[in-house]
Amino acid sequence: MQHLAGRLPLTALRVFEAAARLGSFKEAASELGVSTTTVSNLIRKLERDWGCLLFIRRTRQVMLTDTGLSLSSVVRGAFDAIGREIDMHVAASRQSVSIAVGPIFGARWLAPRLGRFNAAFPHITLTLQHRSRITGPTDMPTPIAVDWGYGDWPGLESEPLFKVRYAPVLSPALARGIVTPSDLGRLPVLHQHDRSEWAAWLDRVGVHGLRFAAETIILDSNTVTQAAIAGQGVALGIFPFVNDEIRDGRLVRPFATDLVPTRSYHMVTRPSARQRPEIAAVCNWLLAEAAEYDTAQEAQAA
Repeated sequence: MQHLAGRLPLTALRVFEAAARLGSFKEAASELGVSTTTVSNLIRKLERDWGCLLFIRRTRQVMLTDTGLSLSSVVRGAFDAIGREIDMHVAASRQSVSIAVGPIFGARWLAPRLGRFNAAFPHITLTLQHRSRITGPTDMPTPIAVDWGYGDWPGLESEPLFKVRYAPVLSPALARGIVTPSDLGRLPVLHQHDRSEWAAWLDRVGVHGLRFAAETIILDSNTVTQAAIAGQGVALGIFPFVNDEIRDGRLVRPFATDLVPTRSYHMVTRPSARQRPEIAAVCNWLLAEAAEYDTAQEAQAA
């Protein structure tokens, strides 16, 4: 057995498999993160130990010999079989949970926290899906979703996560000459769905019946932000999600007055979904992260 093991050096076999598959010592070296010289030396050692030629070397090109071709097929099949076996056992020990989120929540709140989730729950594979607005159980593509609303999803269970604040934002170029809230009427407005939050903010600053120069409805909140950065109009910025754009000068917040909307982010689950331990773990983690986030935002505002 020791003699056989000496003739089957796994590192050299992995190098041989990559070089045979890619048809290049250089590309094999790049894939494996080693030098081309290392690849060449290991393959020469295999040829010497096995007493056969595996490659024909030509300028800037290598070609498998008949022996090399035959052996590469066997080696590749063996590595594939090992990989499938490992994947099967790893998959058996991991659990998968799918969660549906909107674009701005997913990109600006959840994505930066995925590292913490993976560290806390290495046995759970989290799958993020995009979702449209949820009205009931038939709209739930996953056991867990995060949606924006008042907390009333018939046939589903929900818990509030956190609130955000709204205030107008626009590009520095468009901000020139904007002195009072009424001046915003000279600009195009960018918004999602209805204009209820805009109406509420304008009421707060005592401007009623304002008509904007033009109106564009964009359902993706990240796209709303990008359009505002590009100078396409004024939008209600979602704070603190747009703090980076304000700090970097890509967007300007011309007025200090903000609006805490009556709607907020909620965690929505199918009935009894949290009876599964892995789903309960994800839900509890979301609630804990949201509570910590809410506390930090209140402290910052104070």
